[in-house]
Amino acid sequence: MAKIKHLAIVAMNPEELAKFYCEVFEMEIIDRSSTGGVFLSDGYFNVALLPNRVEGKNNGLNHFGFEVDDTGEVAERLKKWSGLGPAARPDNRYYAESRATDPEGNAFDISEHGFQRMELGSERKGRKTAKV
Repeated sequence: MAKIKHLAIVAMNPEELAKFYCEVFEMEIIDRSSTGGVFLSDGYFNVALLPNRVEGKNNGLNHFGFEVDDTGEVAERLKKWSGLGPAARPDNRYYAESRATDPEGNAFDISEHGFQRMELGSERKGRKTAKV
C-alpha cells in the first residue's frame, strides 16, 4: 500500500510557521528553497511550507493531525503562540482528542492514541490523558 509522507501548506509567512512547528512539535528544518519555501520533517513525514503568491489566503487544506506522547506538554508549548486551542474534540470524533490551529489558522488534530484506530469519547475518559 502507498504511504502518505508529504504535505504542502501554503503559508503567509513560511519562516514564522516553520518556527511554530519546530518549537511546538519538535520538527526539524531540512531544507529551504530560493523562492521562500521551508521544508520540515519529523523523521517520518515531511511538510513543505510554501509562500503564498496571491492576495489573501489561498489554501485548500482542512486539517491534519499529529500523534504525540503527551498532549499536556504540547498544550503547554502552544500557549506562547497566537493560534487557537487546543480544545477537546467532541466524544463522537474518533481519531483525535483535541484540535488547535497554527498562527495562520490551519487546523490540526492532536492525538495520544494515534490515527490507526478509532477511540470513542467514553474510552478516552477511561484512560489517563492530559487535560487540554
